[in-house]
Amino acid sequence: MIMIFNRMESKICSLFKIEKLVLVAMILLQVIIPVRAQTVQDTTRQIRLDEVMVTAAKVEVPINQTAKFVTVITKDQIAAAPVQSIQELLAYAANVDVIQRGGHGVQADVSIRGGTFDENAVLLNGINVSNAQTGHYSFDFPINLSDIERIEIIHGPAALIYGSSAFSGGINIITKKEVSERLYAKLEGGMHQMGGVELRGTSKVGITTNSMSFGYSSSGGYIANSDYDIYNALWQTRFHLKKDSKLDLQLGYNNRHYGANTFYSAKYPNQYERISNYLGSLKGEFGSALKVIPILFWDRHYDQFDLIKNTDTGRNYHRNDTYGGNLIFLYQSVLGTTSLGGELRREDIMSSLLGKPLSEPHGKYKMYDSRTNTSVTLEHTVNWNRFVVSAGVLLNHNTLLSGEYKFFPSVSVTYKTDDYFSISSSWSKSTRMPTFTDLYYTTETHNGNEGLKPERSESVDLAFKYNTSRVRAYLTGFLQWGRDMIDWVKDDPSETKWSSWNLSTLNTQGLEMGVDFSMGQFLPLLGNSSRLALDYTCMHSKHDAKNLISIYALNYLRDKFTVRFTHPIWKGLSAGWYFRYQKRMGTYERYVDLKKVGDEPYPAFSTLDLNLNYTCKDLLFSLNLNNLYDTHYFDLGNVPQAGFWLSGSVSYILR
Repeated sequence: MIMIFNRMESKICSLFKIEKLVLVAMILLQVIIPVRAQTVQDTTRQIRLDEVMVTAAKVEVPINQTAKFVTVITKDQIAAAPVQSIQELLAYAANVDVIQRGGHGVQADVSIRGGTFDENAVLLNGINVSNAQTGHYSFDFPINLSDIERIEIIHGPAALIYGSSAFSGGINIITKKEVSERLYAKLEGGMHQMGGVELRGTSKVGITTNSMSFGYSSSGGYIANSDYDIYNALWQTRFHLKKDSKLDLQLGYNNRHYGANTFYSAKYPNQYERISNYLGSLKGEFGSALKVIPILFWDRHYDQFDLIKNTDTGRNYHRNDTYGGNLIFLYQSVLGTTSLGGELRREDIMSSLLGKPLSEPHGKYKMYDSRTNTSVTLEHTVNWNRFVVSAGVLLNHNTLLSGEYKFFPSVSVTYKTDDYFSISSSWSKSTRMPTFTDLYYTTETHNGNEGLKPERSESVDLAFKYNTSRVRAYLTGFLQWGRDMIDWVKDDPSETKWSSWNLSTLNTQGLEMGVDFSMGQFLPLLGNSSRLALDYTCMHSKHDAKNLISIYALNYLRDKFTVRFTHPIWKGLSAGWYFRYQKRMGTYERYVDLKKVGDEPYPAFSTLDLNLNYTCKDLLFSLNLNNLYDTHYFDLGNVPQAGFWLSGSVSYILR
């Protein structure tokens, strides 16, 4: 398989020229359009698919009314996947780059469309929980897989929707709110001393629906110093008010300790992290024709990092607070939908390392810094015949840039030729502030840069979508022109430290394509629930970095191909097969016995995972066989990923 893809790489990447995008679309449509003939039952199913609601706007809208390319992962797809974490789940999306540094998503960097892990917004129920210290920690929130209703991935800049941190896209995790499962309990275990438990209970009392979930998972590790212990606790209450108004309260706690073998430098195999995170938010939605959405949020993140576990060598402490509020007005009339939103977001850090010296130390914290981000968005959307047109602008000010106010416009258009096929295009500008780590992280292995400029970009994309009950397909081409892009680099392989730097030019172009078949309608013997999905992404970047060696921005995924095939076997038994192939650009430092032996290009690799589920009344038995043919690979640097890993679980559901 790898040899086949290596032969295809140069041919496929030549499709990046815009004039050839149309040709590819025509070929794809010639393949899928012959299956357009539908029965009455199929047409009904098509209408339901088009009415799937997503938050690719300030509030939920039908997915067919947004020009943004949105990937939706449903709770049923999550249940069928051989994963233990959100990060592992996202690794099966061909359009998303997931760089794992340990087993089961203990820490993973997630990026979209060739961006870095700092360039996409991460949200929990529409609340931006992106970490201002570093994107390494943006997924440190208290969510179990059983809590999730769906995950929405917006590809490309989404500042009007999620704020300026959505530089290359956004990931919004929506949790379950209804009392459909009064009790959920799960026990799991597997190789490498893996074990875990999940408990979730829901109730309806008066005008409230309430849920409480708890999760614990651990492993002794698949290599030395890759052990982990993770605790999650999440409380949610929804107040059902008059005239469909509602108020959502969520409180959460996450704690994780894990061995960080060579995470940030191959010279130090005994790195270790101790993290805890607290979050709380209150979000309302009031009115009908004029909808008012107020939001208050607070997130506190603690981190202790040991360069050498349980020693003072390279140890540092951080406390990062993010808090603020949003106020959104949404008005619907015969002229369309108008939204006006404002956000005030405060980010501060106390640290033994990051920031500027405190006049007096605060316990173990000697440094401090803070900044306030203020933004206002205005957007109007019009539905006219078969067109959906949206235009808006983000006004942004950050105290990191004293006195500077920047405008970032966005325009998108969707045209539906009929009930099945649509063409969309969008153009936007975006920005991203450097993280506190980018600015200040100066250690034995890194040099921060207080003079960093914010990143800037301009992007355009063109998308074709075809959707019936039998076949769903998409093809998207995109271009992004980046300026002052932030990366960690060095000039010479012999240098011992990485330095944060602005790359003056980094342009990315790419194709995203995929097709999803309802196999049961083509081959009834496979069962009505059988589905086959194939997705492929190809990217290419041009930059003026010359001979600079990069850790992140230049080490993008050039090719990623995924296959997902789910099908019933017999009665309550079903299977899910998940294949992934990827090729990363750039080089990594190869170490043997803690000695550097050279810089080598990233090799291509593929993996195959299998999930078996058996349902018997209120019990669900699952067996996961990950990395079936025991591929030796790594997502980044010198951090090896796990080989074959067998695990199983039993779940009880009381409805």
